[in-house]
Amino acid sequence: MQYTKPPQNADMGQALSVLEFARIIEECIDQPHWRAAADKEADYADGNQLDSALLQRMKATGVPPAKENVIGPAIAAICGFEAKTRTDWRVTPDGDPAGQDVADALNYRLNQAERFSKADAAMSEAFKPQAAVGLGFVEVARNSNPLEYKTRCRYIHRNEIRWDMRASEKDLSDARWLLRERFISKERAARAFEDKAELIMQAESVSGLGGYGGYVTEGGTSTGLLSAADTNRAWTTLEQAWYRRESDEVCIVELWYRRWVNVLLLKMRGGRVVEFDSANAMHQAAVASGQGKLERSTVVRMRRSYWMGPHLLHDSASPYPHPHFPYVPFWGYREDMTRVPFGLVRDMIFPQDNLNSSIAKLRWGMASTRTERTKGAVAMTDEQFRRAIARPDADIILNPDEMARQGARFEVKRDFQLNNQQFQMMADSRAALQRVGSITAAFQGQQGSATSGIQEQTQVEQSQISIADLMDNFKEGRAMVGELILALEIEDLGQEREVIVIEGDTINPARTVVLNEPVQDESGLQYLSNDVQRTRLKVALSDVPSSSSFRAQQLSALSEAVKALPPEMQQVVMPFMLDLMDLPRKEEIIKVIKDATQQTNPEQLRKQIEQELQRDLKERELDLREREVAAREKLMAAQQVQTGVQAAYSAMQGGAQVAQMPMIAPIADEIMKAAGYQAPNPGGDDPNFPTPDAMPGAVPVEPGPVPLPGAGGEAAEAGAVPEVRENTSPAYPPVPQEGGTGMQGIETQRTSDNL
Repeated sequence: MQYTKPPQNADMGQALSVLEFARIIEECIDQPHWRAAADKEADYADGNQLDSALLQRMKATGVPPAKENVIGPAIAAICGFEAKTRTDWRVTPDGDPAGQDVADALNYRLNQAERFSKADAAMSEAFKPQAAVGLGFVEVARNSNPLEYKTRCRYIHRNEIRWDMRASEKDLSDARWLLRERFISKERAARAFEDKAELIMQAESVSGLGGYGGYVTEGGTSTGLLSAADTNRAWTTLEQAWYRRESDEVCIVELWYRRWVNVLLLKMRGGRVVEFDSANAMHQAAVASGQGKLERSTVVRMRRSYWMGPHLLHDSASPYPHPHFPYVPFWGYREDMTRVPFGLVRDMIFPQDNLNSSIAKLRWGMASTRTERTKGAVAMTDEQFRRAIARPDADIILNPDEMARQGARFEVKRDFQLNNQQFQMMADSRAALQRVGSITAAFQGQQGSATSGIQEQTQVEQSQISIADLMDNFKEGRAMVGELILALEIEDLGQEREVIVIEGDTINPARTVVLNEPVQDESGLQYLSNDVQRTRLKVALSDVPSSSSFRAQQLSALSEAVKALPPEMQQVVMPFMLDLMDLPRKEEIIKVIKDATQQTNPEQLRKQIEQELQRDLKERELDLREREVAAREKLMAAQQVQTGVQAAYSAMQGGAQVAQMPMIAPIADEIMKAAGYQAPNPGGDDPNFPTPDAMPGAVPVEPGPVPLPGAGGEAAEAGAVPEVRENTSPAYPPVPQEGGTGMQGIETQRTSDNL
């Protein structure tokens, strides 16, 4: 269902005139009278079943007042059935998967409004008069108190509301008007209508005149039915305002009425239909591009006005985004010709009266005494004799003179055969109440005529079938209440960005949905993602049973199905079974069961072990690779240091050799060239080895050629050649020192003495 507010410059219809209001009041007066009968039926359901005149006659004849209320428990059983089969609203996408997020977010907001607005309590309260007398009303409106929740749902008594009874639709969508009258104090009315405060405060008291100036008096008056003879119940809530002049209250009439106007509608290709707004650039662009088509049509406008007698206090367009009355009717049954509502109590009144009178007659018959006596046979007055003969310890004194006369007699008779007939009639009355009401003893939780569980279940199902129409009407009214609350929630969301966190349950985790998210497509066009206003065509209401009895039935059926499953499948279904149980900590239990199930399953355990081993092997492989890379880096650094040291050492050794034997340098150069060595260009880096200025104990040597040892073994001049130091390297053996004794032959440096 699509609810769209009309444009600001749209035609909202004309205000209601005094003449039209007077015609509506006359129509109310001419409507069929059914409220007095409905009040009587409601009294019977409440246990007030004895008429005042009947009680006086029973008292005069000595019949004790008796009452066995069978109607009340029957209606209470139906109300209990409604409570046990109660459902929740759920918003579902209407065939479009793209609207799932919006539907889930709206479903969360709708369930919140259902709890905080007390919608379930209001609808349950309206269900009792729906079943008993045929009609109950629930108001869905904005809360006038800003400190409370924004949406308000309340049960409204049927006698406060009158409607266009010519309407044929159950949701009153074709009704022309609906009004509600209520008596409030002058001060409160003056606060509500400050511009009319002087008129309200100067108005004379209307106590005793009633709403509409005393013309409409049908319904709301005392029925005269009492629960007992000593009960003082002579006025109702409405009568107190009618007859108490000191109440100083005024009757305010809230009138909702419809106007029909001609408008231009913009029909889009996707099926969306909105009222054309000439000031909206998007509407004009849609028409110019051919995405939408204009059509003239007649639409309805809802208006609201307040009246105090013939005085108009306020008149304006409806403040709600939907075109419905804020009062949702819950119908029981309706007559075919007059459309007068009625309930189950209508046909149960006569059997109830018959049962009450049968019990009274039976009690009277059990205690009744019939006497036949001649005049003057007793030595007391007639009144004294009647009181004495009714006593269980009656002591009657006879007049001996009168009894001595011929034909005088005194006889006391008790007729118990009549009591048996009355007892049978009482049993027939009880059976008649079940027949006309279709509410069996098994449906009321009592022991009936069933001799087995199957028979008792059959009788319960028969009672449910008999009230199927009643429950369908209640379901339609409940869906209507959900539609109105959903329309208010969508209006609150508007086109502003809204982040909604949907709470999780035992199965599904919590998630976040962003509504009216401004985004930009590839072409640069701005639009709203999860647009609530456009998604209203994609949502629909469906009922989801949420009562404990329904969950118990689901749990029982699921348990029977799980018994036939293999053990591994039973472990999988176990969390869903626990979700249907009313356990205080079922979330923790489900988590523990899931963990235990994953550990005890051999196949999953094997897979988990393999995964853990693979993960461990990968971690170890990565660790080894990291260690190998680190070791290689250290080895390369050590090799670099070693290579540099060896190169420096070799350079030093080569320098020492060249210094000792300069003649080997040209030969080494030729050998290097023959091996393919080429001098670097540019030259290499200078190692810049540090050298001290003078070695300890050394003699400075003047620059110049180094003298070689002379022939014949003569040593060089002192200090010309530094002292040879010992060398332990195997590649460079130490130079032998001079022998301590004279050398001979090969030991000498000359070759001439070797032979």
